[in-house]
Amino acid sequence: MTHIVVLGSTNMDLVTYVTKAPQRGETVTGRAFHTVPGGKGANQAIAAARAGASVSMIGAVGNDAFGLRLRDTLEHSGVDTDFLRTVEGPSGTAHIVVDDEGANSIVVIPGANGTVDHLSPGDEGVIASADALLLQLEIPLAAVVAGAQAARRHGVRTVLTPSPAQPLPPELLAATDLLVPNEYEAVTLTGRTDPRDAAAALLALVPEVVVTLGATGSLYLARGTEPLVIPAPRVTAVDSTGAGDTFVGALAVARAEEKPVREALSWAAAAAAISVQRAGASASMPYRPEIDAQCTA
Repeated sequence: MTHIVVLGSTNMDLVTYVTKAPQRGETVTGRAFHTVPGGKGANQAIAAARAGASVSMIGAVGNDAFGLRLRDTLEHSGVDTDFLRTVEGPSGTAHIVVDDEGANSIVVIPGANGTVDHLSPGDEGVIASADALLLQLEIPLAAVVAGAQAARRHGVRTVLTPSPAQPLPPELLAATDLLVPNEYEAVTLTGRTDPRDAAAALLALVPEVVVTLGATGSLYLARGTEPLVIPAPRVTAVDSTGAGDTFVGALAVARAEEKPVREALSWAAAAAAISVQRAGASASMPYRPEIDAQCTA
């Protein structure tokens, strides 16, 4: 079975649903509130596990009720939490507002994630055993760099989601195989407003780039090949939270299974399309039979 390791964040998502998101200084009445286990690291771990991989999670939760629930959710989805440590203090939280069009805005408070600033004993060993290492930027950058460099030492493919967007140090880019920004992140990283131009600029830094374009689909570039534009299935979005992480988790599994690039991207797009039709982040992520059925529908 394909083995995916995720080094990243675990958060409890505090999700409020509103007709229209408030403007600065404005108060609106929401219609629902939910607590949903999330965090970009945990989301990608759950997405990969449900897509059919064996998954190990490296990170931290707090010694609070949220921490217990986060660990339980990962384990219930089949994610190995032996390398998910518990630290004193609160777990990470994400405060999310979702409007009636499915769009969201998010404020993340790191909590325990802020303590993941280095690799702990055993972390490099589990990374070395993986087919791919998934990374994001919701934990301290020092740990992300250390994880990527450990993967490079052992010939493990690295997939980096540059979110939240921030300048990427050369040593991290040098150890990244596939960079998967969304359109906003690609623009922020490059200053180029056109997705193709932004992807081309990023391709000068890493061997492969996928820019996710929401309902439009995704744009893939690799050195020495022609760009691919992969459309997304047409669906009615309920909540887009976690859709990008669903895409990345499914894509990592598909590529580790050596699916052709176009097929892998379409498969990941199908997984993301299923997720946006459901509320929540981790709760919305599909299982492999659902993804396969979406692709053949």
